[in-house]
Amino acid sequence: MSTDRDSIGFDIEEAARKTMLDNGFLADFGPEVLAAAEATPPREPRGADAVRDMRKLPWSSIDNDESRDLDQVEVSERDGDRIRVRVAIADVDLLVPRGSPTDEHAGHNTTSVYTGVVIFPMLPERLSTDLTSLNEGVDRRALVTEMLVDAAGEVVEADVYRALIHNHAKLTYEEIGAWLEGGERPASLDAHPDLVDQVKMQDEAAQRLRALRHRRGALVLETIEARPVTVDGKVVDLALVQKSRARELVEDFMIAANGAVARFLEGRGIPNIRRVVKAPERWERLVALAAELGETLPAEPSSLALAGFLRRRRTAAPETFADLSLSVVKLMGPGEYVVEKPGEESDGHFGLAAQDYTHSTAPNRRYADLVTQRLVKSSLAGAPLPYTEEELVLLARRITERENAAKKVERQMRKVAAALFLSSRIGERFEAIVTGAASKGTFVRLLHPPAEGRVVRGAEGLDVGDKVVVELVDTAPARGFVDFACVEGPKPTLPPPAG
Repeated sequence: MSTDRDSIGFDIEEAARKTMLDNGFLADFGPEVLAAAEATPPREPRGADAVRDMRKLPWSSIDNDESRDLDQVEVSERDGDRIRVRVAIADVDLLVPRGSPTDEHAGHNTTSVYTGVVIFPMLPERLSTDLTSLNEGVDRRALVTEMLVDAAGEVVEADVYRALIHNHAKLTYEEIGAWLEGGERPASLDAHPDLVDQVKMQDEAAQRLRALRHRRGALVLETIEARPVTVDGKVVDLALVQKSRARELVEDFMIAANGAVARFLEGRGIPNIRRVVKAPERWERLVALAAELGETLPAEPSSLALAGFLRRRRTAAPETFADLSLSVVKLMGPGEYVVEKPGEESDGHFGLAAQDYTHSTAPNRRYADLVTQRLVKSSLAGAPLPYTEEELVLLARRITERENAAKKVERQMRKVAAALFLSSRIGERFEAIVTGAASKGTFVRLLHPPAEGRVVRGAEGLDVGDKVVVELVDTAPARGFVDFACVEGPKPTLPPPAG
């Protein structure tokens, strides 16, 4: 059994690096990558470099306060009862050409990895937080996805083109979210009064887009995302990432832009990488969970039926909706990247109720988005495609595998942080929800604090979604082990049969 001494001298940042290496990632940039990044000059537009000059539009970004790798900025304007939304995405390909040392590193890892204690960026910081970031107060070249959103939330027109833009204000989720939800106007908007109506208009367009998705069966989910809070290398808390209307605004725009880019490439007959989430692998368990709550789901998967069930549960039991959402996410199974060839139909994205969906809005952080950007740019230029179909298939498999590995790293580091945080609480009891039940073990997430661990005693008969009471029996920070004993299992929803 562990004691407080197990956490003394434990280097959680070194543990993050080791976990990266153990999962096949490059934890550091090689000297040739760093040299290439340092030698990269800013690329200013020149005469033959035809892009639209859109710097005078009131572009702004909304992101985390600590974010420095800004992939996107937004702007909107009214067109009668319609709203024209423009989403500008950093032209990362401009400074990260295919086959360069920087591209080789990015293609190996394929994603930035966020461990909660250390960020392992896909691109060197000279690029991702400077030259390829749409930072406030600088001119940058970008790919713009322009969408005309009608009153019903339908994107009735869309276009993609290259542009020169200027981010006039870096806004944050926290301040804008609080303001949109009825709080005081933040100082950042006092400094940019022209953005007050602009952001409100963006929020209106986002609400239209979101409402239409929900009518079509997009799932309403409220998952709990915890991150470790560290001070001088010691985990002092597990903090929740709070959803807000500002986060939803950006999410709505990114979903719409990703759909528009997918249709742009499809319309030009260009094979491209799609992000798909198939129908839930364990639909029968979702049917059983609904039945336990007095609801009925059809025998065959239906996003529309599941979305309706979730909306009703959010209204009926908001205090437990995050736990139900977690169960649904776990039972749906992972997403993946696949190649859609001209004339073929993809599986679509079950959770978003979207048939056409790619990833294009985060090329600083995801390699799939950088690949998509290169496909779009080659099409706009009338140039040969940068990838063959066979290369795209191999890339899709690689990116899917690395994404799963990144999630494994992030889960492991959450466990390491939780083990450190809980190491002084052996013997305490907690309410929890079962998040995994398979041959490799049964796992739970505590309701407070939101830590995860394995049930090493009393796991028999437990399944995803069950509410239980567990006792903390051991922690092992170096391995990320948090062990529980189930001391109170789920109560039966039906009386046992007579006799």
